[in-house]
Amino acid sequence: MASSSFFPVLAAFLALVSWQAIASDPSPLQDFCVVDKNSPVLVNGFACKNPMDVNADDFFKAANLDKPRVTNKVGSNVTLINVMQIGGLNTLGISLARIDYAPLGQNPPHTHPRATEILTVLEGTLYVGFVTSNAENKFLSKMLNKGDVFVFPVGLIHFQFNPNPYKPAVAIAALSSQNPGAITIANVVFGSKPPISDDVLAKAFQVEKKTIDWLQAQFWENNHN
Repeated sequence: MASSSFFPVLAAFLALVSWQAIASDPSPLQDFCVVDKNSPVLVNGFACKNPMDVNADDFFKAANLDKPRVTNKVGSNVTLINVMQIGGLNTLGISLARIDYAPLGQNPPHTHPRATEILTVLEGTLYVGFVTSNAENKFLSKMLNKGDVFVFPVGLIHFQFNPNPYKPAVAIAALSSQNPGAITIANVVFGSKPPISDDVLAKAFQVEKKTIDWLQAQFWENNHN
């Protein structure tokens, strides 16, 4: 009887371990796997360059992250350094972003489907927050000052807003994926190509179709570079 009850417990344990194993980018099986941009092989990530052909430049980018960026109409600019900019990040499960905020600018509500984010304020003040998943939808927010750190859990909708009408703000964020992805909520809902049916969105948001049509007619600018 004991042995028969052991197998369901073992199966549950293995399922838990397997879930943990796929909860983030796969762990590397070698020191590095620099992207081979010429490889025709399609894998989850990128194929590896021959290690004998790897050099220091594969792990380097003159990104000028100390320089301020021009912000867009929502008042922000996200400069992402991921595997597309530094091939040596492939399989290492990390990326970086500098975020510039104009006075009263924001990095609008968005989510990273493949990464947790940890953000630190370098200059200025930021009001930040995220919302938990259904059905609780609890809103957690905080006012951050220079030197403060805040974490946004993977997949949850979050934002940053500069409440100062006179001074810009700057933050640096680290993300737990070589390619975290970004889904800006307003952009994907109202700026999809082709557009989502206004019947669907009017029903979902409980507004008139003309309101949806107006929103879909706006230019939904991407603030990620």
